[in-house]
Amino acid sequence: MIQTLLFYHLPFSSSSSGVSAACLPSPFASVISESNKNPLIQSLCKQGRLKQAIQLLSQEQNPAQHSYELLIQSCVRNASLDDAFLVHKIITDNGFHQDPFLATKLIDMYAELGALDYARKVFDEIRRRTIYVWNAIFRGLSLGGCGEEVLNLYRRMNRTGMPADSFTYTYALKACVASEFNRSLLQPGKEIHGHVLRHGYESDVHVMTTLVDMYAKYGCVEDANAVFSSMQSKNIVSWSAMIACFAKNGRPCEALELFRDMVLENENMLPNSVTMVSVLQACAALSALEQGRLIHCYILRRNLHLSLPVMSSLLTFYARCGELETSKRIFDQIDNKDVVSWNSMISGFGMNGFGSKAVHLFEDMLQQGISPSPVSFVSVLAACSHSGLVDKGKVLFNSMVKVHGITPTEEHYACLVDILGRANRLDEAARVIADMDHEPGPKVWGSLLGSCRIHNNVELAEMASERLFELEPENAGNYVLLADIYSEAEQWDDVKRVKKLLESRVLKKVPGCSWIEVKRKVYSLKSVDELNPQIEQIHALLVNLSRELMEKGYVPETKAVLYDLDTKEKQRILLGHSEKLAVAFGLINCSKGETIRITKNLRLCEDCHSFTKFISMFAGREIFVRDINRHHRFKDGECSCMDYW
Repeated sequence: MIQTLLFYHLPFSSSSSGVSAACLPSPFASVISESNKNPLIQSLCKQGRLKQAIQLLSQEQNPAQHSYELLIQSCVRNASLDDAFLVHKIITDNGFHQDPFLATKLIDMYAELGALDYARKVFDEIRRRTIYVWNAIFRGLSLGGCGEEVLNLYRRMNRTGMPADSFTYTYALKACVASEFNRSLLQPGKEIHGHVLRHGYESDVHVMTTLVDMYAKYGCVEDANAVFSSMQSKNIVSWSAMIACFAKNGRPCEALELFRDMVLENENMLPNSVTMVSVLQACAALSALEQGRLIHCYILRRNLHLSLPVMSSLLTFYARCGELETSKRIFDQIDNKDVVSWNSMISGFGMNGFGSKAVHLFEDMLQQGISPSPVSFVSVLAACSHSGLVDKGKVLFNSMVKVHGITPTEEHYACLVDILGRANRLDEAARVIADMDHEPGPKVWGSLLGSCRIHNNVELAEMASERLFELEPENAGNYVLLADIYSEAEQWDDVKRVKKLLESRVLKKVPGCSWIEVKRKVYSLKSVDELNPQIEQIHALLVNLSRELMEKGYVPETKAVLYDLDTKEKQRILLGHSEKLAVAFGLINCSKGETIRITKNLRLCEDCHSFTKFISMFAGREIFVRDINRHHRFKDGECSCMDYW
């Protein structure tokens, strides 16, 4: 017994690749050749000496199941696929390949090592499939992005009569969003939701949280909220999933309200780094600088700033609020910057109109040895677009394949088309689309149509909109853009035709909405807003401001009105735009000298842009407006975009 225990402390030579009786001190040499070697095999595995353990395994006549388990785990820890094949072969040769427990471990091993074909082979060859075997293959394939394969196997398991457990439902639901976005997998997800309810798993917090996450990824916010509200018990993961659902699906106010509810209702439930990332995204979406600063303080108190995703979210938040100096300071504080951190800072410079700085930072990233991701190129190409860096943008786009081996996606082509289109090189943009090696999607055609709107190119606009009407028949924004272009060209019959087409398809234009933060509270203002208690005061202020500014040189851009009306009526309609309402609301309620921060859900129109420039000059206020495309900082009658947006 004493000798057996001493095996755990035998001094092996570090230069030896194997284990033999000759290298062991007497009297252990004789013992190891005759006794059970399983304890020593297991000890070697725990010490990370995998190859020695495998060599000793060949000398053991009766290997234990636990020895095989530790050997499999060691292969994963060592990330050694060759050793994994060898261990698997020994298991098979020794007749253990039909052991369901070991089959489960082998499937997990191959999945972790990225060898899904071998994981599937183990699954196909095992005759007695327990629920653990099924769950192992579901987990491996889901993590590997093989969602449809998981769902096919899930249906096959159901036909065998094997009862599912909570892990089965969790992995099956994850499979619905595992592949590249495929909306056809939403229906199977709903069917699994039915199975969950039918078999009494609605009280399982993990299953229900996965359901929330699945609906969130498909943008089914109401379905996700219904599941969340029905949950009998919620943990921090559940709350975080629902907060993320609101934040990532354009409902930032509800995300912040839910976060507040979580904090108030659960004194002992502390937000984690995942929670804070979503909360910061919501603050960024609203340009809620003061609320975000409070969140930043909480992050520092809880030491959550040690999390790289949190730091990246913080710098993105400040950049989206126009606080680039703070954003850059946070970026510089990150010791081990990953590509996400670099991308966030590059995007921050680009959105704020500092295209050259964005390009320089991208080049710094390359010099630091960080390989760019596809998102890196979206960020730097967008920066080139906002700053008119046409030639640089083309060079960067061409370097994707030639230098970095990254195949451009539709989003990259959309950026290139936008770069060329904004610079009024529309024919060149059209040639880029024609030369694409795959069918252009709505993002590409949308970029071309947007550029045609800027430069009033009716011919190309008609071509782009024709394709968009086919690809996105329910997107009212495309019809409105085309109508804008016809209106600019004073082709009123065509304006009426497009509007009739819009009405015949029962489509409605997305109403303009602007958000403004005042004293740490976020207010929303819409073009038709009779609920705001200050609405009469706001309208009166705008009328007076418009009159005064027109005397100082402001000329309303009435072309933005798509109706054949007289000039005064068009001017009245323009005063109802949500961003003007937000500016007036800010002038009434913000402290003197305080920057007015506004977020708009649509592109800033030319008249609101001109109006805000005049306000910044004659009211002596700095006004920050972020629209759907970029950031605008108005100061002393100028805009940071230099009228290039």
